[in-house]
This record gives sequence, C-alpha cells and structure tokens, in this order.
Amino acid sequence: MHKLPPLTSLRAFEAAARLGGFKQAAEELNVTPSAVSHQIRALEEWFATELFYRRTRRVELTAAGSELLVPVSGAMTQLAEACQRIAQRPLSRRLTLSVAHTFANGW
Repeated sequence: MHKLPPLTSLRAFEAAARLGGFKQAAEELNVTPSAVSHQIRALEEWFATELFYRRTRRVELTAAGSELLVPVSGAMTQLAEACQRIAQRPLSRRLTLSVAHTFANGW
C-alpha cells in the first residue's frame, strides 16, 4: 500500500493553492479558515517542510508547494472526472438474486 498523507490535508492544500488563501479554501470546502490552516500545518509536518509562505490575507507556494501542486491538482481532477462519469451512468434496473435451491423451491 502507498504511504500517503491524509487526503483531507491534500484537498485543503490544493484548494488553498488554487484559490490563493486559506479563507477562500475554507469557503469552498465549507470549513473554517482555522480548519484549513490546521490541515496545511499537518501536511507540512508530514513532509517536514513549509508548503506556503504566509502573507497578509494571502498565501504563496514555496518551491516544495509548487512541486506538490502539479500531481495533487492532477489527481483531484482525475478523481472528480471519474466520479462525474460514474454519477451520470443510468441506474441498472436489473435485480439479480441468488438463493439456495431449497429456499427457491418454496416459492
């Protein structure tokens, strides 16, 4: 199994990087800016490196953050596209039951 950081932290990271701030990411993710900050801090601890430069009312990616954003953003896009394709499939109307022969004889 692959060793990955928490996916909620990666999701918060991607949103903050794309939107340029923790507050904007929090609004998109329906959490508080503090929750986004905690997720980012956990991710930075996991990698043992800073991913953002914290500026007044905005954030900027560090070199490590820029390196991480490309694959994380691509993976999030792929996940979203796959979920959308599956959600758009028509529901199967077929119901298949498997029962023991002795039970089926009673019906």
